[in-house]
Amino acid sequence: MGWGQNSHWGGCVKRAADGPGTALDGRAFPANFASMSALRLASFRYQTRDLYGAVTEGGIVDLSKRLGAKYPALIDLIAAGAVAEARKAADAPADYSHADVTFLRPVPKPEKIICVGINYPERVTEYKDGREPPKYPNLFVRFPDSLVGHEGKLVRPKVSEKFDYEGEIVLVMGKTCRQVPYDKALSMVFGTTLGNEGTLRDWLRHGSLNVTQGKNFDASGSLGPWIVPAEDVDPGSNLHLMTRVNGELRQDDHTARLTWNFPWLIEYITKFATLKPGDLIFTGTPVGAGGHQTPPAWLKPGDVLEVEVPEIGVLRNVVIDEK
Repeated sequence: MGWGQNSHWGGCVKRAADGPGTALDGRAFPANFASMSALRLASFRYQTRDLYGAVTEGGIVDLSKRLGAKYPALIDLIAAGAVAEARKAADAPADYSHADVTFLRPVPKPEKIICVGINYPERVTEYKDGREPPKYPNLFVRFPDSLVGHEGKLVRPKVSEKFDYEGEIVLVMGKTCRQVPYDKALSMVFGTTLGNEGTLRDWLRHGSLNVTQGKNFDASGSLGPWIVPAEDVDPGSNLHLMTRVNGELRQDDHTARLTWNFPWLIEYITKFATLKPGDLIFTGTPVGAGGHQTPPAWLKPGDVLEVEVPEIGVLRNVVIDEK
């Protein structure tokens, strides 16, 4: 996992005082991690067991052990809106160090993963094809197995070298809802996490009316590192989204500039679909993806991809080639 290495995040390596005592890797934990009040809910694997817990400065507090009889999986806790119970149970010494666990997708098996295309203002002109600004968002879906968790390996497939990144904020729905009015939309959100909407650019063009192929290669994208509840980080606030490749800032924007903001998206999507607890909405990526660089800057093996929102954390993955 490499949690104990120094990095460009200001060398934030601290020794925990309570629990297993692992050093914090600043690549995943921002410099202000210890002072952040947010509850961080993660799904993870310890040895052969898939569990869920709270990520703290001291390590991982096993909430499966403390709340599992009532909420067998994190999705059950989300559906119950049991943030207060999770927060109380998380106020305990860590059960595992950060290095002990493998992070999974925070919601391992969401029913729906809905993705929003071209949602930051300059994204239309970035395509350089003369298209008009869309009246409605471009929506498509991803399959769960196309996403790995925090520190999971992003796999560049054998069939293409045009492997690209798209850093995004991801909404995690907390309630079953349909036809939600705009002013009620954010109350349906359990929390936020981060995503890399990994893409095979040439495979996007295989279909004339859809992008499914280019968006769903196994392990081509990522999700995590954890979910921060909406009461800790307001999804309606102006969040600062950044994507880095090997430490170089490639994408940098704020959600106040979205063409379709989060409540608008929820209102629109629930006009045709019922959203359920644990469903995910990838809300769009800023300009600066590799395929739009001159020359194109495709992801290659060994590249380190980081997606960050300071109030949420840093999602980090390394690229490998398909075997």
